[in-house]
Amino acid sequence: MARNQPNIIITGTPGVGKTSHAELLAQSTGLKHLSINQIVKERHCHERWDDELQTWIVDEDKLLDVIEDEVKTGGYIIDWHACDLFPRNWIDLVVVLRTDSTNLYDRLQARGYPERKLQENLDSEIMEVVAEEAREAYDEECVVELWSRTAEEIEGNVERIEQWVHNWRTDNQGHQEGDSANKK
Repeated sequence: MARNQPNIIITGTPGVGKTSHAELLAQSTGLKHLSINQIVKERHCHERWDDELQTWIVDEDKLLDVIEDEVKTGGYIIDWHACDLFPRNWIDLVVVLRTDSTNLYDRLQARGYPERKLQENLDSEIMEVVAEEAREAYDEECVVELWSRTAEEIEGNVERIEQWVHNWRTDNQGHQEGDSANKK
C-alpha cells in the first residue's frame, strides 16, 4: 500500500525532548503523534512492570502488531527512545535527538528518575547508544542527529523537519502503490 504521508521516528535517550518535538511537529504538519509510551500502557503491550527501574518491560512483538495497520498508512510521528525495532519499510526519516550530559541529568532528575535509571540513561547518551542503533538499523540517508539543548535548537529542529516533510510530500505526490517506501 502506497503512503501519501511520511512516517518519522523521533528518538533519543529519555529526556532529550522527543515529546516536545513530536507535539510541535504534529501541530505544524498535521501528522499524528504516536507516543509509544502511551500505546504500551493503553494497549497493554508490556510483559511486566520493573519496580527497580520504574518502567514497563515492553513486548515488542505485540507493540508492532498493535500499531502496524495504523503506521503502514503513513502520517505518523513515532515518539520513543528506541527505533531499531520498527521495520525499515515503515519509516522515511529517523531523527535522533541529542543533548549534553548536564542538561540530561537535570531533566531526568526533575522527573524523579531513580539513580540507577538516571545513570543508565546518562551512560546511554554519552555512549551514543540510540544514535548507533539508528545508524545500524536504517539507511544512512534516513538518519539525522540533531541537538536539543535549548528552546532555540528545538525551534530550529522543528523548522528543519517541517521542511523535510514538505519536500517529502512534494517528491511523493502521485506515486503509484508500493513506490513510496524509504524515499528519503
